[in-house]
Amino acid sequence: MQPPKADKASKIAKAMAGGKAKKKKWSKGRTKDKSNNAVVFDKITFDKLFKEVPTYKLITPSVLVDRLKINGSLARVAIRDLAGKGLIKPVVVSKKQIIYTRATAEEAAPAAAAAPAEKKAKAPKKKAAAAVEEDDVEADD
Repeated sequence: MQPPKADKASKIAKAMAGGKAKKKKWSKGRTKDKSNNAVVFDKITFDKLFKEVPTYKLITPSVLVDRLKINGSLARVAIRDLAGKGLIKPVVVSKKQIIYTRATAEEAAPAAAAAPAEKKAKAPKKKAAAAVEEDDVEADD
């Protein structure tokens, strides 16, 4: 047996009902929290810069911005200052990104050890020169 045929009016009503979908509602866009980074160093941040940053293995402006909560331009200046004082050493320096790492004690130790060795080497020369002068004086007598 065949199912009963639906009348024409009910078909039209079903077609119209399907066509009226709800209007799409846009989701709320995800907004990033505004970070309130410092634009000048305060005493605490400045001390932290010279105490902790030279111990970091990877030092970039973005790392300093993230950890110290400072401005990007301030981070670049701080890195240049640390590098100038020899507390960190460059790994890659390009126009776009600068990457530094900590200056290890091994590199600082040979330079420090070389300076006293030079002083010790100079001291015997003076004594030797004085001995030569004394010999000259004795020879003249």
